[in-house]
Amino acid sequence: QVQVVESGGGLVQPGGSLRLSCAFSGSIFSISAMGWYRQAPGKERELVAAIPSGASTNYADSVKGRFTIARDNAKNTVYLQMNSLKPEDTAVYSCYADVTTYGDRRYVHWGQGTQVTVSS
Repeated sequence: QVQVVESGGGLVQPGGSLRLSCAFSGSIFSISAMGWYRQAPGKERELVAAIPSGASTNYADSVKGRFTIARDNAKNTVYLQMNSLKPEDTAVYSCYADVTTYGDRRYVHWGQGTQVTVSS
C-alpha cells in the first residue's frame, strides 16, 4: 500500500508565497511522473506543474515564472514553490505520483488536496 501526506496550503496575501509538499510512502519500488493539479470552484481541474523522472518540468502558462516544481527522489516527495501569488491562484491543490510498487503494480496515487487561498 501507498500512503500520501500533503501539506503546506493556507491563506496568503496577494504577492505572497507558499510551499506545498507531498510525501509518498509505503511499498514503493519506483516513481515516474509526479506533479500538481488544482481546481477552483466552478472551474475544471487544471494541471499546474509536472516533473517526469528526468530533469524536465512542465508548467501551465498561468504559473510560468512564478511556480517551481521539484522532487526529492530519496524522500519520494514532490514540492511546489509558489511565489507572487494572485487571487486567481485560489484553488484546491492536489499532488499525484505514478507509482510502481514492489508487487509490480503501477497506479497513480493522489494526495488528499490542500486549500490555497490568496486574498487580502
